[in-house]
Amino acid sequence: MGIEPGRLHFSWISSAESTKFVDVVNDVTAGVKALGPNKTFLKTEAKVA
Repeated sequence: MGIEPGRLHFSWISSAESTKFVDVVNDVTAGVKALGPNKTFLKTEAKVA
């Protein structure tokens, strides 16, 4: 069990690169939304003791 490909991103952005930061955030957000809910960690039913 692990994180699905496309859900973890690393990017080196300087504090002076605000435009790059916005672009990276928008790209990552769009990519994760396109993947839909993370089925690995989604509970389908509650465990009752």
